[in-house]
Amino acid sequence: MERNDALYQAYCAILREELVPATGCTEPIALAYCAAKARHALGRTPDRVRAEVSGNIIKNVKSVTVPNTGGQKGIRAAVAAGIVAGDEGAGLEVLGKVTPEQIKAIERFAAETPMEVLPLESGILLDMIVTVWSGEHEASVRISQSHTHIVSIRVDGDTLFSEDGSVESAEPTVDYALLTVEDICAFADCLDPDDVRDVLDRQIECNTAISAEGLKSGWGADIGNVLLDTYGNDVRVRARARAAAGSDARMSGCEMPVVINSGSGNQGLTVSLPVLEYAREYGKSQEDVYRALAVANLCAIHQKTAIGKLSAYCGAVTAGSGAGAGIAYLLTGDYKTVAHTIVNALAIVSGIVCDGAKPSCAAKIASAVDAGILGFEMYRKGHQFYGGDGILSKGIENTIRNVGELGRDGMRETDRKILQIMTRN
Repeated sequence: MERNDALYQAYCAILREELVPATGCTEPIALAYCAAKARHALGRTPDRVRAEVSGNIIKNVKSVTVPNTGGQKGIRAAVAAGIVAGDEGAGLEVLGKVTPEQIKAIERFAAETPMEVLPLESGILLDMIVTVWSGEHEASVRISQSHTHIVSIRVDGDTLFSEDGSVESAEPTVDYALLTVEDICAFADCLDPDDVRDVLDRQIECNTAISAEGLKSGWGADIGNVLLDTYGNDVRVRARARAAAGSDARMSGCEMPVVINSGSGNQGLTVSLPVLEYAREYGKSQEDVYRALAVANLCAIHQKTAIGKLSAYCGAVTAGSGAGAGIAYLLTGDYKTVAHTIVNALAIVSGIVCDGAKPSCAAKIASAVDAGILGFEMYRKGHQFYGGDGILSKGIENTIRNVGELGRDGMRETDRKILQIMTRN
């Protein structure tokens, strides 16, 4: 692969498209963004609100603390925060600059303003409509398929914006079907760091900072410190602890931004922090770090593309195997080792389900990163899982296809059952 190849440019574009900052868990933040857009369209603070949300939005908003809300959780908090204090032009950093006075106003609005929350039965996993009223005036905004993909804006019955009336797809600007593990490694081999330096530097800075905060202040279930206190200071432990600590802080309402991967801050933390920890341990150069992070991020995106942004399949699994792939590339630079690391990791932890955003995500991340590291160490010592073992097929791309089919199609009923259980608790 050469720098001027179309495939090289496409891979750079995918990294730029996917690795963006977000303040807080992406589903409540997307809902806050939708609410901020609705308030902006209305032109005033509403006196009545309705939020219609798909099942997977309910699942990922229910138990997570929304940042800058005084510790509030759930749909009402996210919508109230977006309406009262959201910056409608800031995307997934919509709640990044909330003042103490606004936090109090958010609490009042959530407590005093009539707000109806309804399920949105569209069949689309990521789907939401926020409608706001002030007197006889009404505005609504719909986001669908991806976290900032606005498909319609309506004010007083008039359509101000519509994506041809369709919400069937939110097409990325690049064809993600171009991704293969072999080409990802070839891309990393010839990568000019200047082409992605700003994107990866932001990921390093943001994700390292929130991880340090998680370890320092003991957010959430404090999985990072539990790991370090229990298992010691080995690099394998530190890799797991760093990722888990960032997740614990994020799930518990820390206001620090995270650079996401595949629409998820947890996945962004999981793919990056273990690679950085291994790079420090082995004294790798900054150029080596950029190449390994490119592999880790793109391998995770490749797997998640086949599954979809939201499903009953835990995204930490694909991110953890991506981290393992990044570590494998960092230490060997070898495509076969990267491919076998992913296959081994998927064979170990593909059964983890997503039951929403919450503190236990940190523990799942630790398990997924452990599987990624174990998958690498297995192959380095001459051991591997083979096609025909469970859902594995011969060839890395066939296995990724199988996992995508499992997460996207096979677990739809599981997803519905998880939501039923969660909403009756």
